[in-house]
Amino acid sequence: MKDLKYLAAFTIPLVTFFAIHFQGVFSYLTPFYGFIIIPILELVFPIDNKNLGPEEVESRKNKILFDWLLYLNLPIVFGLLIFALVTVTTNSFESYEFVGLIISMGIVLGVNGINVAHELGHRQTTNERFLGKALLLPALYMHFYIEHNYGHHLHAATKEDPATARYNQSVYSYWVTSIFRQYISAWKIQKKLLVNNNLSVLSFKNDMLWYLILQLLYLGIIAFAFGLTGFLFALFSGIVGFVLLETVNYIEHYGLLRAKTKSGRYERVKAIHSWNSNHIIGRIILYELTRHSDHHYKSSKKYQILECHEESPQMPYGYPTSMVLSLVPPLWFKIMNKRIPEGMNF
Repeated sequence: MKDLKYLAAFTIPLVTFFAIHFQGVFSYLTPFYGFIIIPILELVFPIDNKNLGPEEVESRKNKILFDWLLYLNLPIVFGLLIFALVTVTTNSFESYEFVGLIISMGIVLGVNGINVAHELGHRQTTNERFLGKALLLPALYMHFYIEHNYGHHLHAATKEDPATARYNQSVYSYWVTSIFRQYISAWKIQKKLLVNNNLSVLSFKNDMLWYLILQLLYLGIIAFAFGLTGFLFALFSGIVGFVLLETVNYIEHYGLLRAKTKSGRYERVKAIHSWNSNHIIGRIILYELTRHSDHHYKSSKKYQILECHEESPQMPYGYPTSMVLSLVPPLWFKIMNKRIPEGMNF
C-alpha cells in the first residue's frame, strides 16, 4: 500500500475538477488546497528522512506501477483542460471566477504537467521523453526540455545558470530573469547541437523550431474551437503553470554557489548545492522533487528511489510552504539567508 502513496499527486487535478464544476468561490479551491491546506498538513505530518535499503531500491527501481503513476497524468491533464475549456466557453462567468479557474488549471499544468514532464524528460526511452514533451505543451514551456537537460544540469548553482536564484534576489525579479534567460539559453544550446551536426537553423531537426510551431498550433486550434475566451483561458493557464515552475526553481538552488577550482572551472555539483525538504506531503505530491540533491547527483535516477543526503542544506518547511514564503521577499530572506552555508552565497 505504501507504493500507492503517490496517488496523492492526483488530488491536485481532483480538487481542480471540483473547482471547475462548482465554480463561484470554489474556483479558487486549487490554490486554497495547494498553498493553505497542504502547508498545514506538512506542519502536522512528521519529517521523514529515511532512505531505502539496497533490497528495497532494487525492488522499487523497475516496478512498472511507479511509471504508470506518471503516465496517467497525460490523459488527466488534457482531459481536465478540455473539460475546463468547454465549461468556461459554454457558461456565464464573473471575472473573479474566470481568474480563479485560470489559477486552478495553471497549478495542474505546473504540478501534474511540467513537474511530471521533468521526471519523464530524464528517462532514457524515447516514448517516455515524448510523453514528457507532450505534458510541457499546454504550459507553453517545451523549451524547458532542452534548457533543463543540457543547460541547468551542467550549470546549476553557478552564475551562468539562469535557473539558479542569486542571494537576495526576489522571486519577482527571478521570474523575469529566469524565464527570458532560459528561453535564450535553450536556443543557444539548440544552435550548438545543430552546428555540431552540420545542420542549419531551418533544419527539420531543430527542436526549438518545432516547439514554437506546436505551441502556436495548439493555441490556434483552441482559438478556432473555443473562441477568444478559450484562447485566453489556455494562454493564461499556461503562464500560471510555468510561473509556478519558476517559483519551484527559485527555491531549489536559492543563493547557493559552486566554488571554482584552481583551473578556473566550477567544482562538480554536490549534495550541498540544492535545497532539500523531507516533509512527507510535499514529497509525495511532487513525486520526490524535494529530494533535489540526489536528482542532480544522478539525473536518470527514478523518483521512487531518490535519497536524502545529510550534508544537503535543508529547508525549514516543505516546498509548497516555501513557495508561499518566497512571495514575501523580506520574510524569505530572513528565514533562508542565515541557512546558506558560509562562503556559498552569491
